[in-house]
Amino acid sequence: MVQPISTPHMSYEEYLEAEERSAEKHEYLRGDVFAMAGRTPEHAALAMGMGAALVGGLRGRACRVFSSAARVRVVETDFTTYPDITVVCGRLETDAQDRNAIVNPVLLVEVLSDGTEAHDRGEKTAHYRKIASLRESAFASQHEPRVEVYRRNEAGRWELYEAGRGESVELASVGCTIAVDELYRDPLAR
Repeated sequence: MVQPISTPHMSYEEYLEAEERSAEKHEYLRGDVFAMAGRTPEHAALAMGMGAALVGGLRGRACRVFSSAARVRVVETDFTTYPDITVVCGRLETDAQDRNAIVNPVLLVEVLSDGTEAHDRGEKTAHYRKIASLRESAFASQHEPRVEVYRRNEAGRWELYEAGRGESVELASVGCTIAVDELYRDPLAR
């Protein structure tokens, strides 16, 4: 998050109305609204690559992969945002106030950028961890072939798993393994 947009404190209903009219996406946190940062081509390619790998890996299973167009609501902290990738398995559940906001993801993926990395790893992740259904959150670096996965263990604690060049990242929450080199492969590079 950067700075709040220049609006007074607004209700969630007002936020939804404004979001319907807006060409840009915004995060909502207890009445404050924040414009989401722009994205680079590399960011978009990594998000799409991760999404494509997940769609392929989940084919035939009762799971669905959503792009950053899908809104996620953390009811426990009154926070709403648009993760780069959201995965729901089983039945899709939406917020009582916002039928377009997912409340039961099992996996959330963020592509890290210079302008949002601190927020994505910090405050946003703290909100995500309040989602009871969430089993993993993953972060893909734009600067090097590296994916970090934080997985909730049996005791409810979060453990870090990392994969880099020549390795594969396991997304146990959805039973998928993704080769890091393939995720970062650039067919346009010369």
